[in-house]
Amino acid sequence: MKFTDIHGHEELKRRLAAAVDEGRVSHAQLFTGESGTGALPLALAYAQYVNCEARAEGDSCGECASCRKMAELAHPDLHFVFPVNSATKSGSQKPSSDAFLTQWRALWAETDGIFDEAAWYSTIDIENRQGLITRGEADEVIRKLAFKSFEARYKVVIVWLPEKMRAEAANALLKILEEPWERTLFLLVSAAPEQLLPTIVSRTQHIAVSGVEAEAVERYLLTHFGMTCGGEAQGLGLTQEEAADIARIAGGDLIEARRLAAAAGDEDVQHDFELFAALMRLSYNDRHMELIEWAEGVAAMGREQQKRFLRYAVRMLRENYMLNAGMENITALHGAELDFSRKFSPYIGNHNIEPLVAEMELALLQITRNGNPKMIFTHFALVVSKLIVKV
Repeated sequence: MKFTDIHGHEELKRRLAAAVDEGRVSHAQLFTGESGTGALPLALAYAQYVNCEARAEGDSCGECASCRKMAELAHPDLHFVFPVNSATKSGSQKPSSDAFLTQWRALWAETDGIFDEAAWYSTIDIENRQGLITRGEADEVIRKLAFKSFEARYKVVIVWLPEKMRAEAANALLKILEEPWERTLFLLVSAAPEQLLPTIVSRTQHIAVSGVEAEAVERYLLTHFGMTCGGEAQGLGLTQEEAADIARIAGGDLIEARRLAAAAGDEDVQHDFELFAALMRLSYNDRHMELIEWAEGVAAMGREQQKRFLRYAVRMLRENYMLNAGMENITALHGAELDFSRKFSPYIGNHNIEPLVAEMELALLQITRNGNPKMIFTHFALVVSKLIVKV
């Protein structure tokens, strides 16, 4: 992975490359930032640059043997450590990172290295257990580093989420950080550095990875979910305006941007929006007979669909409340939701936000307890219609 493959962070990439060019390669570096900022692929791009055989103009060549192996996550001098738990997929009795390298490479290829802890746990099927980095993992790293490098300038260990290290593992690695072997490079990538041992933090060079710039997020969305120049749909066919809205809402988090882009094309989300918009239009126009028909339609849906709609409705109410309060810049509204809410938000204010949310949460509770959906949604729709007034 080259620096040019990293979304945004142009100034940080220049500083990292310049440090290597000037021979200032600290043996232990701590990259900190939320997973959606791309801190993990940035660490790999840095490792590739350090070991590139023909780097030029502030980037690795991407063509030499070292670069090709790094890009494939298969370089013999590149080692990964990450939290695992169950070893059921590997057939091993003891959980270790090496046992899950196949899944790690597959997830990386699918996401360009931009994934979070939840996505990783889902990939290795341990959503209901905590991922850990054990003392055995630390001992294995020490064993690997005791050998000479196979072909690279530096032996590189990338530790993802080091805050998941057990105390004994952290203490074992601390000894290496205090007295490192020559030409050994530790790159720790943390989403919660405050959970690390202070002694580890004090022995690393800190590299803060902030949110991705909005322009870079927008380019990322258009590349992966936008329209081609010829106008044919690519991915979800986002327009530039939609991509700009999502980039604003995502706040520099590429994972959140992906989620929002996927939601924009999700039929379930579209259906929930149409139900919400219909409920509110009928309510502020006092169309009571049509509200009863609306309630019968919702009552005919499955319970999980009903619960999903009510949760969506609560979110839309809160977003409209913020919009009415003049806080559009921090709302998570875009596209058709934003267009509708700009007209509807004056109906949601201090006078009714709390009773509206309470009514929706009550309906959600009643549905969860297997109440009669026709009675629940008829009563619900008529109460909502009384609360939707513009002041």
